[in-house]
Amino acid sequence: MENFLLEWGLPALFTVSFLAATVLPIASEWLLAGLVTQSVDITAAVAVATAGNTLGAVTTWAIGVWGGSWVINRWLRISDSDRIRAEGWYARWGSWSLLLAWAPVVGDPLCLVGGLLKVPLMRFTLLVATGKAARYLLVAWAARQLTA
Repeated sequence: MENFLLEWGLPALFTVSFLAATVLPIASEWLLAGLVTQSVDITAAVAVATAGNTLGAVTTWAIGVWGGSWVINRWLRISDSDRIRAEGWYARWGSWSLLLAWAPVVGDPLCLVGGLLKVPLMRFTLLVATGKAARYLLVAWAARQLTA
């Protein structure tokens, strides 16, 4: 397993991180933690995880911009209550709420709402990537500290 992680680790981390930013019920933190405990460069691992997760969030944003309600309700399956909760956060905090796009339950709907409200792509990406990078840095640092 160690050889697999070292050989395919960063491409696998990108893929898992991308998919985790969709409504698929998977997490990428476990793979990031596993890689950094196997001496993979923390900077590279955090950058790859952040890039994959941010690109997944941009995909959800694009669905909000161009997708219809059918796509949102049938394909993404974001519940009305999650969407309303995300809209409430957005109404209270504005686009700054996108810093919490990494958070479970509300993160994906926040990205969708960002698209529905046509947050400019550059602003969206900067805020989302900042929050996701901070989360991944914390996970990687904690994993490394636990194995040091």
